[in-house]
Amino acid sequence: MSESSSPSGKLDGASSVVIINYGAGNIKSIQFAFKRLGVDAMLSNDPEVIKAADKIIFPGVGEASSAMKMLKTSGLDTLIPNLKQPVLGICLGMQLLCKSSEEGNTQGLGVFQTEVKRFSNDVKVPQMGWNVIKDLKSDLFKGIKENEYMYLVHSYYAEHCKETIAKTDYGLNYASALQHNNFYGVQFHPEKSGIQGQKILENFINIKF
Repeated sequence: MSESSSPSGKLDGASSVVIINYGAGNIKSIQFAFKRLGVDAMLSNDPEVIKAADKIIFPGVGEASSAMKMLKTSGLDTLIPNLKQPVLGICLGMQLLCKSSEEGNTQGLGVFQTEVKRFSNDVKVPQMGWNVIKDLKSDLFKGIKENEYMYLVHSYYAEHCKETIAKTDYGLNYASALQHNNFYGVQFHPEKSGIQGQKILENFINIKF
């Protein structure tokens, strides 16, 4: 772990970062993204290791009900919603933090008070590629301009709620980022979104809570 300058700024100091490794995600790309920031993020599903970390990344790709089953098998379904340090859900990770998802009729972890719905067939599903984020709130987007492009791959979206901190249009206007207390969620993949995505990960590391 080391303090490091990054292409978009400077980290405030060393933080221990754990990426939750529960079998649902391309977590190596996230780990490499933190490595570029000078942060050696650890992969773990050990509850004690997770609880001891300064910052937590909750990733996920794939199908919601299968991912939730894996969380329940390891007991992480009860641990994650009770974490006290900053937590960042990415893609499916953000969706699992919501109340429920239409994908597999899945009951979520209930951190964000919104539901996840499938895009209609009026648009190409999944949404795959670059799209803009706007109406940005929260220090997570410090230094990020309105209508910045981020990389997304998803068939389901989170409906707007009072916890929405970024919006995106794709057939409709949906929540592309959420925040509730120490929990943050982004639908896009910051680790695949170039220097601006890297800046968001840096902002998350620098969040004081």
